[in-house]
Amino acid sequence: MKDYGTLSQAINKLKLEEGYEHDFNLLDEHLELKSEDEKFGVNEFDVDKVLRFEGMSNPDDNSILYAITTENGRKGTLVDGYGVSSGQMSDEMSKKLDLKQNRPID
Repeated sequence: MKDYGTLSQAINKLKLEEGYEHDFNLLDEHLELKSEDEKFGVNEFDVDKVLRFEGMSNPDDNSILYAITTENGRKGTLVDGYGVSSGQMSDEMSKKLDLKQNRPID
């Protein structure tokens, strides 16, 4: 398992070393890539990696970093809180991003 360090170090490594150059936003039923004015539904992207980060003293600092590739080849990252700070999303999107699925968790 590769050591990605902190959340900000992991984002930089994914961008610079692995080509995940875009920043995705999570909306209820899709991912948004504002820089390209594109939206991707649940079936239009794959989650390549999931990285968990836990705050040392504050549970609100917990977050998950997803490395994502879209069907048209856009590679980027999505940062989302979990636990008390987790956002709202559709059931379909929740299942797609579920940590319990069979994918590597680093």
